[in-house]
This record gives sequence, structure tokens and C-alpha cells, in this order.
Amino acid sequence: MKSQEFVKRRQRLLQHMGADSIAIVPAAPQQTRNRDVEHVYRPDSDFTYLTGFPEPEAIAVLIPGRKQGEYVLFCRERDPEMETWHGRRAGLEGAVERFGADDAFPIADIDDILPGLMENKERVFYSMGTHHDLDQRMISWLKSVRSKARSGVHAPGEFISLDHFLHEMRLIKSAAEIQAMKKAAKVSAEAHSRAMQLCKPGLMEYQIEAEIVHHFMNNGCRHAAYPSIVGGGENGCILHYIDNDMELNDGDLLLIDAGAEYDGYAADITRTFPINGRFSPAQKALYEVVLAAQEAAIAAVQPGNHWNHPHEAAVKVLTKGLIKLGILKGTPGKLIKEEAYRRFYMHRTGHWLGMDVHDVGDYKLDGEWRLLEPGMVLTVEPGLYIAPGSKGVDKKWWGIGIRIEDDVHVTRSGHEVLTSGVPKGVAEIEALMAGVQPKRRRKAA
Repeated sequence: MKSQEFVKRRQRLLQHMGADSIAIVPAAPQQTRNRDVEHVYRPDSDFTYLTGFPEPEAIAVLIPGRKQGEYVLFCRERDPEMETWHGRRAGLEGAVERFGADDAFPIADIDDILPGLMENKERVFYSMGTHHDLDQRMISWLKSVRSKARSGVHAPGEFISLDHFLHEMRLIKSAAEIQAMKKAAKVSAEAHSRAMQLCKPGLMEYQIEAEIVHHFMNNGCRHAAYPSIVGGGENGCILHYIDNDMELNDGDLLLIDAGAEYDGYAADITRTFPINGRFSPAQKALYEVVLAAQEAAIAAVQPGNHWNHPHEAAVKVLTKGLIKLGILKGTPGKLIKEEAYRRFYMHRTGHWLGMDVHDVGDYKLDGEWRLLEPGMVLTVEPGLYIAPGSKGVDKKWWGIGIRIEDDVHVTRSGHEVLTSGVPKGVAEIEALMAGVQPKRRRKAA
């Protein structure tokens, strides 16, 4: 992401904040995996959104109208010995020259410097309750400012959560953000297609996962956006299955939910396909119900429609399809009202997508579903999961788990499916797995 993009974001937030205020935005702390081994570091998304700074032990401070510069970054200093062990640091000079800070101070000095920056401010924008240790330090900084009251120093009297302002900004993607998401989507779609082509009975789930991650990294996406779900057979009925350690069996379906992260932005794709390359009649019948539901939901992604409209469209198609297959009995209206479908479809049809795979942004405003607007990106992912042993359900459906998920960008005239590069029609999937160049289905409007 170009540096000017971060400048624009900070300027927008500074305008929201108004005069006599200060915003404090921390990077996430490092997390231990086991003993002295740490997880690969990724800063908090809010911090990254405003700064692009990739290192731990950093705090961004925004101060509207500060004469010496409105953007202050506290970070680690250069340290040749530590850098020999753990890698290069930007240091104070890099924070200014490479990451656009107006001022940079050592993170070790923050207790001495930050209280002074809070003096005579009316409001502090800070997301309390996210980082416990920093919350305690915030209290100590506030006490330090209050202790100077007899010297005429005024302490902030109002704390405001930064989430509302910042998350509303993050919800509407810029052109640069959409480009990053398109890259993540393209690489992810290619990885799913690769998995279809390489899949065969006898492989292990983790071998397919390895091929997916290999493609991510080999094409510029250093990390997966979330742990990949690779569930064969009845494992596809476990919504967040990540063990990925079972053998793939002839005659089963394989459900893969996997997406790459590119430049801090996530893709999120799910495809379900037959391990042996051919859908059985029961698998095909259930699959086509889910596919029709997804197409109806995608068609409902239009500016001006409310957030729940795609979910409602999917539920109608799924319920009617389950009735037609004899899995549910009754009339569609009554069954939808009773939420009878939730036995087999227990999650929502989508979520916001962006820097986080379950991205920020309110789904309701003033108690009402919010309207879709250009620049929003959401997933559309209906599914059906017939758990083994489901009472009252013909055994031919048992153990079939199906989900189909795409990433959809709301545009001024409708929508754009960012992940259309991976097949999802029955004929397309079977042709790809057989090594035949498939005829592409017409995209949903």
C-alpha cells in the first residue's frame, strides 16, 4: 500500500476527532506459541490501517492541530545486537522517513512523554478493554496529568472509543484496498483450482492444505488469512474444522475454506467438490440447492438493499430445496418462520471482509439492518450440513457438508464477484478435475 493511502486515512480520522483531542492506537503485543517461540507477528488491523508500520512494541498517537506534527509514533530504537538476532528495525529515523511519522520517540520513553501530549486535551480516543496492560498504563498517564491540576494543567474529561469512527472508515474500501483484495482473491481462487486438480482418494487433508499454502506463498501472499479448513466427508459438517489430518476417501466430498492475505487484506473462499472427481446423485442434488441459494444471495447484493437481504434470499432457496428433496416437510413460509432450516444451515450467509477475515463494521444502525453501499465487501456463503445420524433424514444424505463462498464487492451499479476465478458449477468442477478445459458458467448478475 502506498504511503499516501495512510496519510489520507489519518487525515480523515483527524477531521472526525476535532480540536482538543488525542487518539492513541497500539500495535498488538507479540504472542508466545510455546516456551520461547513466538507466533509470526502481525500488528493490530486498526494500527496497520493508519500507519502501515509492521513492528511490535509501537503506539501511534494522533493529535489534531499539533504544531510539531499531528502524527507521533513511539517505536523501538535501532539496536545492532538485537537486530543481529531478530532482524532489522525501522528505528526512529525509519518511522519518519519510511512510514511518514511527523515525530518519533523511543517506546521506552512513552511513560515520560505521552502524559505531556495528553495535557489540556478534552477528549481521548482510545479503545479501552482491548489491551489490559495498556489500559493500566493509560490510567497511570491520566493520573499523572491530573496531578498537575494545581499548575493549571487540564486533564482529559472524556474517553471515546475509537472503534466507531475507525471501523466505519474501514468498512468502505478505497480503490487501493479493492486492488489488494483482488490480488488476494485471484491467488486464492487459483489455489482452490489447484486443489481440485490435485485431489484424489488416499491423500491426506493436510497434503491438500500444503498445496494451497504453497500456492499462496509462491504468488506473493506470505500468509493465509486464517487457518485453512480442509474437511473430507463428514468433517465438512464441522463448520470450523481445522485438524486437517484425515485421509480423503473415494466417494466423499471435500470442503475447503481457505483464503490468502495480501498486503494486509484477506480473501475468503469456500468450495466443495467430490474427492474422486464425480458427484454422486445425492451429492449433486444437495450441491445444486446450495449453489442456487448462493446465486440468489449474490443477486441480492445491490446498493440500497439491506444487509439481511442476501441471507433472506438464501434461506428461501435452501428451504424450498430441502422440501423438494424430502429433508424438510411442510410449507416454505411456515418452515422459514420456525427457522426449521437451522438444523442444517446454522450460520449466517456472510460477513464483512477486509483487513480481518471477519472484518469490522456495524451490521445494524439504530436497530435496523444497514443498507449496502458502494465500497463495501462481504462474503456470500450459504451451506447445508447433514450430520451423520440425523434423525428423520434418509441415510443417503448423512455426512454431506456443502458450503460455497465468494467475496463480493458492492459497486455503484450492483456488485462484482472478486473470486469468480474458481469453478463452482457441477459440470465445471468435474471437467477441471478430469483435466478438461471447462466451459465457464455465465456469471450471476
